[in-house]
Amino acid sequence: MKKIVLILAFLGLAILLAAGSLLRKESEATTLMKLKERYAKKPVPSVNHAAFPSLQKVFASPQQVTAACIACHNQRHTEIMESNHWNWEREEYIAGRGVVYLGKKNAINNFCIGTRGNERSCAKCHIGYGMDAQGEVYTDSTNIDCLVCHDNTDTYAKAPEKGGAPIPTLDLRAIAGHIGRPRRSNCGVCHFFGGGGNNVKHGDLEMSMFEPAAATDIHMGTDGMNMVCVDCHQTERHVIAGKLYSLASTNQHRATCEQCHTETPHTDDILNEHTRKVACQSCHIPTYAKDNATKMFWDWSTAGRLRNGEPFVEEDTMGNHAYMSIKGTFQWAKDVTPEYVWFNGTASHYLLGDKVGDTTQTLVLNPLRGSYADVASKIIPVKVHRARQPFDPVNRILIQPKLYADAKGEGAFWLDFDWSTAAATGMKDVNLPFSGKTTFITTAMNWPVNHMVASKQETVPCGECHTRTNGRLAGLTDFYMPGRDYSPLVDTGGTWLLLLTVAGAVIHGSIRVILARKAHRRGDA
Repeated sequence: MKKIVLILAFLGLAILLAAGSLLRKESEATTLMKLKERYAKKPVPSVNHAAFPSLQKVFASPQQVTAACIACHNQRHTEIMESNHWNWEREEYIAGRGVVYLGKKNAINNFCIGTRGNERSCAKCHIGYGMDAQGEVYTDSTNIDCLVCHDNTDTYAKAPEKGGAPIPTLDLRAIAGHIGRPRRSNCGVCHFFGGGGNNVKHGDLEMSMFEPAAATDIHMGTDGMNMVCVDCHQTERHVIAGKLYSLASTNQHRATCEQCHTETPHTDDILNEHTRKVACQSCHIPTYAKDNATKMFWDWSTAGRLRNGEPFVEEDTMGNHAYMSIKGTFQWAKDVTPEYVWFNGTASHYLLGDKVGDTTQTLVLNPLRGSYADVASKIIPVKVHRARQPFDPVNRILIQPKLYADAKGEGAFWLDFDWSTAAATGMKDVNLPFSGKTTFITTAMNWPVNHMVASKQETVPCGECHTRTNGRLAGLTDFYMPGRDYSPLVDTGGTWLLLLTVAGAVIHGSIRVILARKAHRRGDA
């Protein structure tokens, strides 16, 4: 009777486990089906802007287009003028500093270094017109560039070195009559070309993402889900979800995988256990810069060389700039395996005027915080861009040089090729001291990798992390990982536990056999 009960209990448990597994698979399938159904329905404009009389005229300036937009879209301009896309800064809390206004105005990077004093060039990627060093663009609502985000003709373009103004030959009437929800082209025209060229900065955002294949990005692939940026980076009152941690410090208002896929997206419980400490991107983005190379190293110290008194450019075997007189030496890479760090969603930043302590160590401009012991931390993939950039060895601060000017003789390095005058002019623009001496210091920036997501069939194999040699997570040493780490205590303890278990079973079995034989003998007697 007991055996029958045990067998029935075992069968019941097996049925429950099988049912649970089927329910999980059905739940996952239902979730994916709902997501596919949602994004298969592409938004259709509900308004024909070309039919509005206010847009059926010749516009003498882009500001007139903005005025026409504001006349109907009442108070939208106030939302935009409170956004970080407009102000190039946001209110952030940084541990050790308190509340600061953080953004392009005061954070140093290791690409083109900083915007202050270089606004005429940098503002090509600003959502406004006519930015100057005094920030006058920020006070006039008609300087908002509605078209750069909402043009649906794919003809709108900013002019180079004009403070954000568009190309003067554009047909503003035609563009204003065909506006709508932002497309990949609207976002990508700035975010794919940041730092001075295609895929310079991010590594996972570049021109192939305008019309990517699913093999490049499973979400945005035109032969797959065909999603656009604002599907994930959802927007409310012109505040766009998501933060780039080169210019953000808090774990708030982010765009995450979990907002669609939930915290437990897998049918396998072991994989779902991984999500507690491993970000989705770590497994689902095996490599970045899949289609075009990304810049990995920038050496400003070699800039300024001339040929016959003129600047020159050299290219590498992939057709990327290997050297530019105005910028120095570069190293590029394609199909890159990310580096991995612990990240709890918060970061720190090097800001204009910060003193550098140990100059023999690489200065990380945006340290990402986290550790295994931190319950909020997960392992994420990052592109680490390294550089040699100008430094004042006396004041022990990074130099923000003057790079752009309209004419020679104004101290801009890109025209005068003189570090002393470029440094002096640039530091004056940002109201910081300059000793007159320029050296170069090694820096690094962390760029979290979030795009170029692979299909589940192409995710990182388990053995690339759980391995003794050259594993992806070899640089993270603050935790024990099976298959990678050797611990004498754990391994010796495990060996002894196994031996004692076997010995206990043998001894127990032997005793049972001996007792059984004795009982049998007594029975015979």
